Amino acid sequence: MAPEEISWLRRGACRSSDPDLFFPLAPTPLQEARAKAVCAACQVAQECRSYALRAGEAEGIWGGLTPEERRRTRFPEGWRRPAAS
Repeated sequence: MAPEEISWLRRGACRSSDPDLFFPLAPTPLQEARAKAVCAACQVAQECRSYALRAGEAEGIWGGLTPEERRRTRFPEGWRRPAAS
């Protein structure tokens, strides 16, 4: 990560939280809700979310999105359509 690309990271609400909240070994709905609540109050959530989508982050809660939510954002249903015949 280039320092200028992640300068927002120092202002993240997650800095004062346990990293395991955002990167659990076995995510649960309660853990995801708690992490998303931190993100909802974060002043840099949009930058965080944009970074995770650009970088293809495969793990953790970033900008209030789970890995599955990021995949759906990057590759919405129907994005892969059969080639025209």
